[in-house]
Amino acid sequence: MNQATPGRAVISRAAAAFALCLLAACGTPGNGNAELKTASDQTAAEKRAIIRLQLAVGYYQQGKYDIALDEIKKAIAADPSYADAYGMRALIYTAMGQVPLADDNYQQALRLAPGNPDLANNYGSFLCQTANRPREAMPQFETALKNPSYQTPVSALVNAGTCSLKTKNIDAAERYLLDALRYNPELPAVSSGLARVYFERRDYQRAGFFINRLTEVSKLDNLSADALWLAMRVQRKLGERSMEASLVAQLRRRFPGSPEYLAYERGAFDE
Repeated sequence: MNQATPGRAVISRAAAAFALCLLAACGTPGNGNAELKTASDQTAAEKRAIIRLQLAVGYYQQGKYDIALDEIKKAIAADPSYADAYGMRALIYTAMGQVPLADDNYQQALRLAPGNPDLANNYGSFLCQTANRPREAMPQFETALKNPSYQTPVSALVNAGTCSLKTKNIDAAERYLLDALRYNPELPAVSSGLARVYFERRDYQRAGFFINRLTEVSKLDNLSADALWLAMRVQRKLGERSMEASLVAQLRRRFPGSPEYLAYERGAFDE
């Protein structure tokens, strides 16, 4: 069954965090040896590029992708070396389903800002979930995690854990997700990912512990189809029939045509 639920959530948060950083004009240095630029160091062209990029972020957040792309084009015209502009364009192309174009823009962004942790994490997420190339994604997460200036390592840790699950590397998934747990024990994606780790190991007691944590920090109405299906299977293994029935009702009501509900209907509880 699809492993992507925690990843999808984290990818959305990573994209939002990256976009918010751009709105705040969080510049990314072109290489590790350069000094960080401040407003007084910016040329007129760089300032124009930042303004255009911030406009693009706003349109992206509103789902106005064509207008956002046009603003990105103007940002790049003003400053062709602006790595964040290519990273933002990659997010827009991803949202539009333009996978090869998104890939090209991530690569260009990382050529301009090698080792940038936010770009590396976003590219890793893209490779794992959108491009379905999880093994290529792992070095990108490691690049992000090795950068001491990375402000949101929990994002890369959860993404790496989710991606490891996708490749059936359960031990690696556990390591990454337990590290993420130390950073943020309240993050739903961490509890969901660890529940899946222990379900895969048939350690249903531990899986149940993290499912309970997940339902404590997230309302059932907020859980995805994949998370509901996982929780239902765990509760079934534990013999918690009333909780299982509640989860089935949620799945039936909210996701009646989903692959998860179809799997429930055919009794595929161990897939």
